[in-house]
Amino acid sequence: MAKFLELEHFQATTDIKVSEIVTSCANSAFQKDFLEFIEKFPNHLNRTCEKGHLTGSALVIREDDHRILLLFHTKLKRWLQPGGHADGDPDLARVALREAEEETGIEGLRIYQTPIDLDVHIVNPPGEKEHRHFDVRYLVLAPKGSEPVGNHESQDLRWFDKSEIKSMKLDEGLIRLLETGFELMSVIGKDV
Repeated sequence: MAKFLELEHFQATTDIKVSEIVTSCANSAFQKDFLEFIEKFPNHLNRTCEKGHLTGSALVIREDDHRILLLFHTKLKRWLQPGGHADGDPDLARVALREAEEETGIEGLRIYQTPIDLDVHIVNPPGEKEHRHFDVRYLVLAPKGSEPVGNHESQDLRWFDKSEIKSMKLDEGLIRLLETGFELMSVIGKDV
């Protein structure tokens, strides 16, 4: 089985167990929180779960120069990785890849099948009640030379190198994701 997949290779299956996806992410202090939330709230994949819901996001790294793509989120007014709501889809890798393609406009993205990070954070978008996002995070490779197009969800999309990111005052969850992504790329970078 390939380590990286394009969106077209995902099956339209719904028999995926979210708990198995969560436990496949070895490097997370949030595993227990995820598993308890999934158990307590059967509608965890839907936005109708007012306490919170699952999301999938993508750390997009360009293959040729290992630059990171971040977007300045229109509603939340901060730099983030692409991602979005599961909206009932239990395949959170598919969710992360779909959202990355929609939000960046880049075709040919490939996703590492195992999540590289889990994060729980509070969001308070305009017009919505404060709630938690249980975010399952994946490494996604962008083709060499690719440039983002973006959509209404972001005010800006830019490639950043490692040195630029250090001075950006990003939240600790995103910093942890970036560090994990860079570490993984140093291990698998030649095999992609």
